[in-house]
Amino acid sequence: MQYLDFEKNVAELESKVNELKQLNPSENEISIDENIKQLEEKANKALEKLYSTLSPWEKTKVARHPERPHFRDYLDSIFDDFTELSGDRKYANDHAIIGGLARFNDFNVMVIGHEKGANTTERIKHNFGMAGPEGYRKAERLMQLADRFNLPIITFVDTAGAYPGIGAEERGQSEAIARCTQTCLNVSVPIVSIIIGEGGSGGAVAIATANRVVMLQHSIYTVASPEASASILWRDASKASEAANSMRITAQDLIEMKIIDGIVAEPLGGAHRNHQKIIRDVEKIIIKHLSELTKLDRNILVADRRDKFLSIGRKL
Repeated sequence: MQYLDFEKNVAELESKVNELKQLNPSENEISIDENIKQLEEKANKALEKLYSTLSPWEKTKVARHPERPHFRDYLDSIFDDFTELSGDRKYANDHAIIGGLARFNDFNVMVIGHEKGANTTERIKHNFGMAGPEGYRKAERLMQLADRFNLPIITFVDTAGAYPGIGAEERGQSEAIARCTQTCLNVSVPIVSIIIGEGGSGGAVAIATANRVVMLQHSIYTVASPEASASILWRDASKASEAANSMRITAQDLIEMKIIDGIVAEPLGGAHRNHQKIIRDVEKIIIKHLSELTKLDRNILVADRRDKFLSIGRKL
């Protein structure tokens, strides 16, 4: 497992545990089981203490952990009969956003999400989860299709932000994001969004303008990445930690400000330590919200969503 820089103490303890487990008990005069147990307890206590006091910048690092479950992990585990729908019908198919029809529990749904990729080859293919205008036009097209056939929409957000390249801007990046956000507000089917890692800027809001927005415990949701904010405020990206610590980007801050609707607790040490548990917990929260939202009239769903986001503006 890849350890983060602030996990040095835990890494040393768990390394000792692994070394002891590799020893052959028959070669030792005394049993090492008790030593292993004591070290494991010590490592767990250190991990619990560490993760109970994470700073926003440390949470940012956890949210970006490369071994954290990605959208594809959730897609493969909790959705059945997924049929991918590709392209924006105007320019290209953006692999940073994946979407299509699927079966979820007792629901036929449209599922859309950012995919960062699990290795170097995949990350390049998916552009590290940073979509261009084609990705948001694809998402817009799929949401309109879902609306036509009365299919609930589930979105998974995990992006540092929309791709800021010149080509993306030339092809209408800002308009694509705005239209995708507008489509989220206009469709008359339930939308549930889960922020599973980073929720960066308009690139996240474009598919997270939902009836219910839920964050994983150590995910972040930002108006701009800490590095971008530091560059804007101080013209120095190295002050990203200072920016993160002052921007109120954590799930705990956002639930307090009533910007999100819930938090999914992560396994001790972060979602990357236990994929199956966090995926099942996310499945349960989606079932809960979909069960509630699908009982509402379509006009009420639209009004609920609009009021939700207008009230954020009024409060802030």
